[in-house]
Amino acid sequence: MGKKIYVGNLSYQVGDQDLAEVFGQFGTVESARIVTDRDSGRSKGFAFVEMATDEEAATAIEKLNGNTFEGRAMNVSEAKPMAPRENRGGGFGGGNRNNSRGGGFGGGRPRY
Repeated sequence: MGKKIYVGNLSYQVGDQDLAEVFGQFGTVESARIVTDRDSGRSKGFAFVEMATDEEAATAIEKLNGNTFEGRAMNVSEAKPMAPRENRGGGFGGGNRNNSRGGGFGGGRPRY
């Protein structure tokens, strides 16, 4: 399995295929995914690219980091593993039990 690459500071007009073509100059692109907003579907300006080998990924990072693509200087680096998310609560009176502010309905003020 190859290495996952983080690509930041992308123009909002860049698509998955555009990214695959740019990174394809340095090896086999397993996947190229622009991260989009869940509600609007618009690009968030960053993406993840997975290359077939670690060597291809290292070359792509070295050659593309700081290069201008679609008018913006890309930030290209090895992707870091996603940190585990905390239970954010929400809903009816949820929230963090260590916090006096609850989420949703029934939170916000301490009861007397």
